[in-house]
Amino acid sequence: MTPSVFAHGHLRLYLLSLLAARPMHGYELIQALTDRFGGTYVPSAGTIYPRLAKLEEDGLGGVEDELSDSVRRLANEVRTSVTDAMKTLRADLVAAARDARAEARAEVSRDHVPPADGLQGEPRADDARVQARVAVRVAEAAINDFRQQLRTDLRTEVANGRLEPSVVGLLTSRLTELRREITAALRA
Repeated sequence: MTPSVFAHGHLRLYLLSLLAARPMHGYELIQALTDRFGGTYVPSAGTIYPRLAKLEEDGLGGVEDELSDSVRRLANEVRTSVTDAMKTLRADLVAAARDARAEARAEVSRDHVPPADGLQGEPRADDARVQARVAVRVAEAAINDFRQQLRTDLRTEVANGRLEPSVVGLLTSRLTELRREITAALRA
């Protein structure tokens, strides 16, 4: 009697791993095991064929199909969850941007002296820093809106497998140009 190399149930798992690599008949499995163990373990047909029959009877050969279906279902659930979370996040970001713009407009209104005749007020000449802070908030809101919209567009293209390197090059070069122009305007 040949001593057992495999613990209880492990031969079945090993057979499945060999079959996962490529389809084989029982004789080929015996040869693969013999080769794998350098001839020190040579399973008999009486060992291999009953186990193959049991694997087929238990449906363990279909484990990969079941796992694929399970993974597909899980991926769909995750995709749906992420999509829902992204919709919520977008809505939150849009609301936050709207609130930031409204706050910036309100701050601009507070920093104007109301005229006696009801016409639009003039900015306070005594505090240019307040005007600068308001301006930077408006600029930041515009930058954040731009970033959010463009990021969504880029990720949509990536998800559809359509983001061309030329688009990234265009974005990079135009942003660099814009930064130079703005820097020059700030220094002027």
